[in-house]
Amino acid sequence: MEETLDNFNVKIENLIQRYKNKKGNLIPLLQDIQDLFGYVPKEAVYLVAKTLNYHPVDIYGILSFYSHFYIQPRGKHVIRVCLGTACHVMGSEEILNFYKQKLKIEEGQTTEDKSFTLEKVMCLGCCGMAPVVCFDESFFGRCDINKADKILEQFRN
Repeated sequence: MEETLDNFNVKIENLIQRYKNKKGNLIPLLQDIQDLFGYVPKEAVYLVAKTLNYHPVDIYGILSFYSHFYIQPRGKHVIRVCLGTACHVMGSEEILNFYKQKLKIEEGQTTEDKSFTLEKVMCLGCCGMAPVVCFDESFFGRCDINKADKILEQFRN
């Protein structure tokens, strides 16, 4: 981890103290940990388990069940390529492959410099604009390889 272990432990322990005696404390605590670090580090899982008397496997069960939790660091920008029916028919698979090649990562991975995480999703709810790509919270419709490249460069700068 990039920061010192002591500093990390203090941050986690402060969050744990906030939730220690509350019912239903685990999910909100994990959400706050993720808000702080961008994901839930394994060191945090073990510290929470030890302090609140949970088994680490139970915490990982929660982290793997809910799709909004991440156990790996994510990029500064998250790219989501829709592979729903309308987007797929309109060429979104080519866009996904373009990003994989350009960023040198597979879906679900993060670039080495932690700039981008690439995800495929089954629907972004924008079928009328297919194919659709989402960078963070910004949606881009009617994409092709050329437009996908321009969007990537925009977010690189």
